Amino acid sequence: MEELLDYDDAVAKYDPVIGLEVHVELSTATKMFDAAEVAFGGEPNTLVTPVSLGMPGSLPVVNHTAIEYAIRLGLALNCKIASSCRFARKNYFYPDLCKNFQTSQSDEPLCYDGYLDVELDDGTVFRVPIERAHVEEDAGKNTHVGGATGRIEGALYSLVDYNRAGVPLVEIVTRPIEGAGARAPEVAAKYVQTVRDIARAIGVSEARMERGNVRADVNVSLRPTPHDPLGVRSETKNVNSFTAVDSTIRFEISRQAALLDSGGEVLQETRHFQSADGTTAPGRVKSDADDYRYFPEPDLVPIQPSREWVEEIRSSLPELPAAKRKRLKGEWNLADKEMRDVVNAGALLLIEDSVLAGATPAGARKWWMGELARYAKEHEMELADVPVTPAEVAELDGLTEAGKLTDKLARQALEGVLAGEGSPAEVVAARGLEVVSDDGELEKAIDDALAANPAVVEKIKGGKVQAAGAIIGAVMKATGGKADAKRVRELIMERVQG
Repeated sequence: MEELLDYDDAVAKYDPVIGLEVHVELSTATKMFDAAEVAFGGEPNTLVTPVSLGMPGSLPVVNHTAIEYAIRLGLALNCKIASSCRFARKNYFYPDLCKNFQTSQSDEPLCYDGYLDVELDDGTVFRVPIERAHVEEDAGKNTHVGGATGRIEGALYSLVDYNRAGVPLVEIVTRPIEGAGARAPEVAAKYVQTVRDIARAIGVSEARMERGNVRADVNVSLRPTPHDPLGVRSETKNVNSFTAVDSTIRFEISRQAALLDSGGEVLQETRHFQSADGTTAPGRVKSDADDYRYFPEPDLVPIQPSREWVEEIRSSLPELPAAKRKRLKGEWNLADKEMRDVVNAGALLLIEDSVLAGATPAGARKWWMGELARYAKEHEMELADVPVTPAEVAELDGLTEAGKLTDKLARQALEGVLAGEGSPAEVVAARGLEVVSDDGELEKAIDDALAANPAVVEKIKGGKVQAAGAIIGAVMKATGGKADAKRVRELIMERVQG
């Protein structure tokens, strides 16, 4: 077990500087340089062509849609778009790329010099500078068999699936992120989340982190003060959740601080995140850019997007998440904290879709942030994966607003929907949940309750109207909770005081 310095002590003694390389898989129909299908979960090594497998004599052709998607993403990240750029060969031993190099971009990226404003949990906005967003191909997937951890250490043999090899990626590289201090883990996690949300909003990626559509390489270094040169960095590879990004940075700050305190040196190395305990483990000594022997890809011509095409793409961008949050916050009349809670719960788009389907903003928020959020937590799933659609939430809210369901009955109807019994209306009909709205039926139940409680009737006549609660309770019991309490109170008052 590596020595660690308490996190608070570490950030008090050293200035952390972080850097993030976020890889976003693009949702194109085919790969970056060939016509092989892009799909998740196919049989291993079936979604390939000779280009995917790096066969001698096979030649790449640039995917036009991938370039368009990359420009869309670059514009959403406030990047400049190059008038001319080209691909390069990044030479390294890649067991998951048959040709033994990656087709990427080096000194001529498609998108460069951008920034992203990230809103933290308390409303603070932190600007993250972006150096570049370049286009490249993904590698295949290695599976190490026989080891206890699933990693190459201790494995008996390894298998390679080339289905993912050649899938188009945009790698978004920040400049060194300085000035975050103790909040560096939060800044990094929120930055990756913001990139994920943008990629989804503009339709360039499914951005499902559990599938590896978005993953981050997390760089961390320490220095004594903000005025000192940058320290030696570690790079933790392929971190694929917001919590893991936060944990990686916290651990690395504590680990590196302990090393420096003991007179040791931080190695420039790649590391791997260990989800079981939130630590990182060493991988290999990290190469510098010149070790990759970049040189221009001779089989591809330069990319030269016209200014007219770039502006056409810019004009087609949908409303971005930050602007949407600001608009909906006003339309839904939410306080800053209420909107942050909605965003942090992953409920924003679900509530919006429910409102578009006919729900009231208050009703949609109530169900998604209440019963459904509790269900998601209990079943350890994302809110978006709860088996209820925004249209069903709108239907449930509509039945409640129309007075056909009380809040209690609506919760019972929702339980039925979650159990797969059908839509809210179908569950209400099957379970007989609809509110008793027939005044004749209510009046009979009220008369019975009044006759059984003469003392309560006298109290009401004497001006103690709160005593009517006992009669309301008796009526609700008699109707199986299906009476509208407000209407019951009105009828009680009419009969007793009239």
